[in-house]
Amino acid sequence: MEDIEDLLVGNGSGSPPGFRLPLNAVGVNLKKNKNKPKLHAKQLSETPISSKIPGTQTIYIKTFGCSHNQSDSEYMAGQLSSFGYSLSDSPEEADLWLINTCTVKSPSQSAMDTLISKGKSAKKPLVVAGCVPQGSRNVKELEGVSIVGVQQIDRVVEVVEETLKGHEVRLLNRKTLPALDLPKVRKNKFVEILPINVGCLGACTYCKTKHARGHLGSYTVNSLAGRVKTVIDDGVKEIWLSSEDTGAYGRDIGVNLPILLNAIVAELPSDGSTMLRIGMTNPPFILEHLKEIAEVLRHPCVYSFLHVPVQSGSDAILTAMNREYTVNEFRTVVDTLTELVPGMQIATDIICGFPGETDKDFSQTVNLIKAYKFAQVHISQFYPRPGTPAARMKKVPSNIVKQRSRELTSVFEAFTPYNGMEGRVERIWITDIAADGIHLVGHTKAYVQVLIVAQESMLGTSAIVKITSVGRWSVFGEVIETLNQINQKSKSVEKMLSEEKCSPCSDPCDSCACSGESEPCACGPESCGGQSTIEQSDVLQNEVLREDQNRRNLIGWLLRKRKNQAQKMVENGIASGSQKKQEWAKGAPEEWGVVDRALLGGLIVSVFTTVAILIHLGFKTMSSK
Repeated sequence: MEDIEDLLVGNGSGSPPGFRLPLNAVGVNLKKNKNKPKLHAKQLSETPISSKIPGTQTIYIKTFGCSHNQSDSEYMAGQLSSFGYSLSDSPEEADLWLINTCTVKSPSQSAMDTLISKGKSAKKPLVVAGCVPQGSRNVKELEGVSIVGVQQIDRVVEVVEETLKGHEVRLLNRKTLPALDLPKVRKNKFVEILPINVGCLGACTYCKTKHARGHLGSYTVNSLAGRVKTVIDDGVKEIWLSSEDTGAYGRDIGVNLPILLNAIVAELPSDGSTMLRIGMTNPPFILEHLKEIAEVLRHPCVYSFLHVPVQSGSDAILTAMNREYTVNEFRTVVDTLTELVPGMQIATDIICGFPGETDKDFSQTVNLIKAYKFAQVHISQFYPRPGTPAARMKKVPSNIVKQRSRELTSVFEAFTPYNGMEGRVERIWITDIAADGIHLVGHTKAYVQVLIVAQESMLGTSAIVKITSVGRWSVFGEVIETLNQINQKSKSVEKMLSEEKCSPCSDPCDSCACSGESEPCACGPESCGGQSTIEQSDVLQNEVLREDQNRRNLIGWLLRKRKNQAQKMVENGIASGSQKKQEWAKGAPEEWGVVDRALLGGLIVSVFTTVAILIHLGFKTMSSK
């Protein structure tokens, strides 16, 4: 086994150790072996090129674990793809397997072990990344494979190339955080998983992830806000903030989560086309920022959803876990956010059968879940992770652990969180295809999953839907209107009605009545009593729908005619008075004056006259024959 730094030192290319030049910049000096027999032309043509030239092979990537791991895999896939490697979902077709691992639970590591064994049996070169090799580099299953650490993903191309050459390499030393602007191949092109920091400040007795991800390391606010702006330009419609503990963000660099969230929200499009989802946060680090976080969660472009793991409803067990909060503090988080954020949805986690858990402790957990009836609860059995303090604690018998897990699951599955939604009209953001291949998947502002039957062309759009039925895990809806289409119509209508320019508004929290697009208010729509973005959108949608209805009848034609005439009058300076201008611009006065009635009467008389003349001419022609 060799270290990759040794493999790249003195490579004769003039590049520093660890630096990989692009393929077209690498000079290759082949060593001649005099004893090696020469290949004939036929043999040369039969030699596969993919086995000779770096960057021409096919890579299979398998990811286990959390969204942070998924983001790491997307970054590694992006780098490999940019250097010419092909990506495949078929392990049989691939020349090398890249396995990104998770160490949170035993089942995920067992799945990794099985996959590595299959790869070795199939004689596939293997590269293992993620938390398992970083936290447990000496486990038996990692013998004979290359490994790359969680903070070395920006060098995955080097590791892959050396592995394809037959070298076993390891790259695990922690360094500065990988750049956020690395090439990336997203699993879902509409969803950007954005890691805001690595590691955490906690020391939970059961957690192995801390061994792998290490102490807290946060990206700067400017780098994250810049990344958000970039991915929005790329067409991303959902941004997921990912972290081992979102609430701890920035404490190592002198900032905090609310500062970051406000900076990111400022980059989101004002039309609500791109949504932000805040990642998992433990209670201790958001208690002091609850009001600020609630304000962000109320923003029209932020999902009213938060994942806050409680793990147990017993203070005694939380102390044994070293979770650094009490059940009452968790309740404070849930109660405050639910009170301050309309429609707030909170997901949580429970570990059943933690060492020392008594029947009373478990009963307190069940009562907590019953009290709040969370729509999402992730229930898992306790798995002792090697090297953690909890692994040395006295275990609860496995049959009791399983029984408690089944009981709590039964309680949770009896909840009906979406009852009452049937018939409701909601705005959703559509980003994925359901597993059945029939429905598209969208989410409401509260991150309720909505399944609709629609064309794939609606992926990446926002729509107004009516909820037709509800299930246990999601609801079903039918599309009323695609908001992207409405927005396009709205812009054309606004342009037609608002071509005259006016002086700047005196109040910074007011938008000009004649401006085509309202500027976002720095103090927030609620603070200055203005309309929220959604309310303005609803008004605009109603105007567009009225415009469509007017096209269908004669009166609508007259209204449009009068509106155009009024607009010309305004442009020529004939009309006077701002109130009169606004009445003309609305184009739909409720009362008809004498001139209006005369115009309508004249039009009707003209129609009848024309018909009479045509009839007369027809009879005259027939009589002449």
